[in-house]
Amino acid sequence: MVPALLLLGMSPGLAQAALTTRMTVLTADDRTANAEFIQQLRDTQAPGSRFDVVRLSPDGAPPSAAAAAPAATADEEQAANAGVRTRGLRGGTGNGGSGNEALTVAVGPGAARSAIESEGREPLLLAMLSRLEYENLKASPGLRRTDRRVGVLLRDPSMADQLALVEATLPQRRRLGVMATVESEPLLRELERAAGTGWSLQVATAPDAKSIAIALRGVLANSDALMVLPDSIGDDQAATLAVLRAAAGAGVPVFGASEGMVRSGGLAAAVSTPSQLARQAHALGQKLAAGPAGVMVEAARPASVRVNVNVARGLGLRLPDERELAERVTGVR
Repeated sequence: MVPALLLLGMSPGLAQAALTTRMTVLTADDRTANAEFIQQLRDTQAPGSRFDVVRLSPDGAPPSAAAAAPAATADEEQAANAGVRTRGLRGGTGNGGSGNEALTVAVGPGAARSAIESEGREPLLLAMLSRLEYENLKASPGLRRTDRRVGVLLRDPSMADQLALVEATLPQRRRLGVMATVESEPLLRELERAAGTGWSLQVATAPDAKSIAIALRGVLANSDALMVLPDSIGDDQAATLAVLRAAAGAGVPVFGASEGMVRSGGLAAAVSTPSQLARQAHALGQKLAAGPAGVMVEAARPASVRVNVNVARGLGLRLPDERELAERVTGVR
């Protein structure tokens, strides 16, 4: 695949090594967060940088030439005003014969799958993936290649950062309940590593959304707080509301990984933003340009903390403000 590419602003040392970095951004959906991320990523680039966006079909497949031609014209016309060039996805060598360093950024799971199945050799950055979406991609032969540098930027904060928020919000309360599903195993392993011996984890597994209330009974009775993982429960509004209602009835605060969770009745969440993720993607792209072949994975760095003050008041909690909590969470790192 010949990326149509974008220049990353680089440190002097990397700039000397790569002269010009050009970037292609692949996207296969119209999610607001992904569109914001792409816009913010464009804004991190130096004046005169080349930044091309390739819009794929929802399943990540390149558009056919016939179907893509009219859309490409409209996209290019719109992109001209934003400094973005849009073109079809083509096969070929990684650097397009220029000898300059290239970077492809695949935004979301559909674009990520398309990118790792391509034959390109340029550094590849997979962005805006959940941990479970990345786990589902790990079996792909494209991620086991020894001739390509691949970076993975997860959209959710690490479990260590999530635990740091619980500690900052509820000091000395170490009994943490967790609702999980069968698919949550990678998230539970990460949580267990982060918790070590300093936390007592109470884990309940629900085979489906209808089983949540029953599974929660024992967990809530033995927990100081409840964590909702970014899995099929945390990503499902009805399931999330069932968890929040049960926790509220038991007087147990709930922590999650999204601002929506807090608005719905969770106590607090450490969240990142498209702007923060774009800056982190920019830095990870620089690491890929200078690093060896292999896969480098980074969780999102929380940019802020969100607190539901009404929930805190109802639980009788007096919490530090959001800015102070964010400083405590990021300071742990």
